[in-house]
Amino acid sequence: MTQVPPYVPGHQLLAGKSVLITAAAGAGIGHAAARRCVEEGCRALMISDIHPRRLEEAVERLRAETGLEAIHGQLCNVTDEAQVQALVAAAEEALGGVDVLINNAGLGGQRRLVEMADEEWQTVLDVTLTGTFRMTRAMLPAMQARGRGVIVNNASVLGWRAQKEQAHYAAAKAGVMALTRCGALEAAEHGVRINAVAPSIAFHEHLRKSASPDLLESLAAREAFGRAAEVWEVANVMMFLASDYASYMTGEVVSVSSQRA
Repeated sequence: MTQVPPYVPGHQLLAGKSVLITAAAGAGIGHAAARRCVEEGCRALMISDIHPRRLEEAVERLRAETGLEAIHGQLCNVTDEAQVQALVAAAEEALGGVDVLINNAGLGGQRRLVEMADEEWQTVLDVTLTGTFRMTRAMLPAMQARGRGVIVNNASVLGWRAQKEQAHYAAAKAGVMALTRCGALEAAEHGVRINAVAPSIAFHEHLRKSASPDLLESLAAREAFGRAAEVWEVANVMMFLASDYASYMTGEVVSVSSQRA
């Protein structure tokens, strides 16, 4: 197993930009992306989550650790259209317009196909795929009216690759990839870019609670580096896609993975 590389300092990739991130409280990719946005110079940030206390703590911690006061929190369940619309409206007002939206909300689980109930299938797709659709649909009108903006979606290599007990999650993430490509064509007419990252595996607290240690160990062992990604390593690629360095990229799904071909 190779060693985790040093944490890379920010390079002002998002200097002067405002960012909205869904499901960004806690210790996952969303929170890592939120911290990275501030380190990359964003002028204002709003994060959302469904857990009130976790959201409040995340906002306070980000302010304390980064020194940026313009960090806001808003409760939002992406399965609820009214809450999605309220989140986008609040972000537009508090941030003075949203330059970057990172759609991070997603839900997984383990279940064999023959044992999977309709409700479990529908819940995973509603959060992971339809939630991304709702947020994108709500955000695009304002971005398109301004003639600029970036959306970065969180997909997964399971949108391409098969894995047992992941039919619902893989189907949802494959849908996120298709949504990214199709939405990008429409948004490009208005100067808005839509791309996605597709991580293989990044260990964080929520993942450890939702998957068995044996499964996580076996997935990490498949990686060329012999380890899972750090959440900030996924966030780094999100920052690139959100930045002007990726100005000619849209409709792309970038694999953040060291899996062998």
